[in-house]
Amino acid sequence: MRIRRPRRPRHFQPADSAQQIVGGFLLAGPFVVTEEVWQLAASMNLYQAFATVLTVGAIGYGALYKADTERDPDDEQEFVGVPLRFLSLMVVAFGSVTILALLFDAPDTFLDAVETRRELALVTFKAVSVGSMFSVVGAATADSIF
Repeated sequence: MRIRRPRRPRHFQPADSAQQIVGGFLLAGPFVVTEEVWQLAASMNLYQAFATVLTVGAIGYGALYKADTERDPDDEQEFVGVPLRFLSLMVVAFGSVTILALLFDAPDTFLDAVETRRELALVTFKAVSVGSMFSVVGAATADSIF
C-alpha cells in the first residue's frame, strides 16, 4: 500500500489572472463592437441588467468550481470570504468589456440617440453586463485549461 501525500491547494497566482485576461478579452471583443448588443442593452430594463450580472457570476462560479472537479473554493485563498480566483474572474469579465467599450468609443458610436450622460452610462452598464456573459466563459475556460 502506497501512502499518498495530501493534495495541497494550488494557490492563486498572478499568472492565473493573466490567463483569465487573455480569455476574457478574446471573447469580449466581438460583442463590444456589435451594434445589436448595444440596441439590446438600450431596450433592457434595470432588473434584466442586474439579472444578467447575477447570471455572469453564476456561470463564472460554476465554471471554476463545479465544472472543474479538482478545484475546491474552500481550499482557495480568500478576500472577505470570497475566493480570490473568483473575484479576479469577475473583475476580468466585467473589466475587459468595459475597457474595450471605452477604448473603442462604443457608447458614443452606437448610442447617438442617447441625450444625457446618465442615460449613456446606464445603457453602457447594461451592454457591459451582456458582453460579460461571453467574456466570463472565455476567462474561466482559459483559467481552467491553462
